[in-house]
Amino acid sequence: MMDRRNQVAKYVLSDILGSAAAWTLFYIYRKLSLEPIKFGHAVPLEFDANFYKGLVIIPLFWFGLYTVIGGYRDIFRRYRIKELGQTLLITIVGVVVIFFTLLLDDQVANYTYYYRSFLALLLLHFAFTFLPRFILTSITVSRVHDRKIGFNTVLVGGNERALAVFEEIQGMRRSPGNRFIGFANVNGGDQLLTTVGLPRLGKWNELRTIIGQHDVEEVIVAVDSGEHAHISRIMNELEGTGVRVKIIPDMYDILAGSVKMTSIFGTPLIEVNPEIMPAWQFSLKRIVDISLSLLALLILLPLFMVLGVLVKWSSAGPIFFRQERIGKYGRPFHIYKFRSMYCDAEKDGPQLSSSNDPRITPIGRWMRRTRMDEVPQFWNVLKGDMSLVGPRPERQHFIDAIMEVAPHYRHLHKVRPGITSWGQVKFGYAENVDQMVRRLKYDILYIENMSLAVDLKILAYTVLIILKGDGK
Repeated sequence: MMDRRNQVAKYVLSDILGSAAAWTLFYIYRKLSLEPIKFGHAVPLEFDANFYKGLVIIPLFWFGLYTVIGGYRDIFRRYRIKELGQTLLITIVGVVVIFFTLLLDDQVANYTYYYRSFLALLLLHFAFTFLPRFILTSITVSRVHDRKIGFNTVLVGGNERALAVFEEIQGMRRSPGNRFIGFANVNGGDQLLTTVGLPRLGKWNELRTIIGQHDVEEVIVAVDSGEHAHISRIMNELEGTGVRVKIIPDMYDILAGSVKMTSIFGTPLIEVNPEIMPAWQFSLKRIVDISLSLLALLILLPLFMVLGVLVKWSSAGPIFFRQERIGKYGRPFHIYKFRSMYCDAEKDGPQLSSSNDPRITPIGRWMRRTRMDEVPQFWNVLKGDMSLVGPRPERQHFIDAIMEVAPHYRHLHKVRPGITSWGQVKFGYAENVDQMVRRLKYDILYIENMSLAVDLKILAYTVLIILKGDGK
């Protein structure tokens, strides 16, 4: 963990110093080369207050931009081509922002001044940030290849295929970074890996425990890809663990284009993409969540007061309803709603509501149709427990019931739960576990196709449901 923090610190320091150096040279270039063209005479080189303000603000801006776009993630799993593309993309985006916010209002003799300013800042910043990043990444890649840096890896399976992939990776002159610490067998007979000294850590259904005990970062599934039932159960067991998952392909997978190579010398594996969305989209999604939630809480404050009075008038009890739900990574949190049921609604234990549920108050029935009972959850969004769009959070009692018939429910814990979801737009409130499972399909589809565009569509349909009062 400390090595990881130190490595991140090196990248951050190089970015801050590089951007400061680029800004300084750009300032000197403007004073000595561009401003004489603008004013028609030589301009003395003086470092004024604007320069020193820029020397503080500009590096902080670049640090924030690298953070948002994911420039400090997977710090030991970087490679030079990716570094080139990512640095060039971030440089172009950042220079465009700086140009339009700080430089476009300059008084100029002609427009070539703008082009030269833009190009100079772009080239200087790229050169001073890419070169140290390239050096740091090259050192890291070299240490990985030399097995000085490795990622704790577990093989799932102990048959001939598992043995073959283990021997191939171990025999490579340039290591891909796998440090094998043991294997988990799928059945009683697949224990060939013990013959090469790799210890058995447990069975496939103990993977979550194994991962936690041994700080596992990568799992290679070495069962036949045709054994879909095995692979499905193993993938469900690995869901939410945060490890990288790779599967040994067969010829059908290769012909179908499922195998994407990241290294010429690496073993061909299907890598299960751990990234639901690019880092910059996750950052933008969070910014949108916070901005719209703040705006909603401010605009809807009068409605809050009216609904509070109506809830209090409709039946005895508190205005707000607070209940524990399960969120991202399986962490519990407390969800807030306007109370839509009588106070003793669950005196006989957890129950789902139905269309004609006598436990729902008259005002509660209207609030549920218009989704007004969910409005306090904007506070959950601000706290970071929820998002505007995401799978609806459930109680552990019902999650346990769903998992008995649909173990893949665990996939929903990849992301923050939402105030609204694709499943909720289609089905509304679920009245039983079967309906929860039907809704689950659409929530998983949402996660696998997650994007800001999909979020906007779901929000638009939710607004229509609110306006029409069509909520179920």
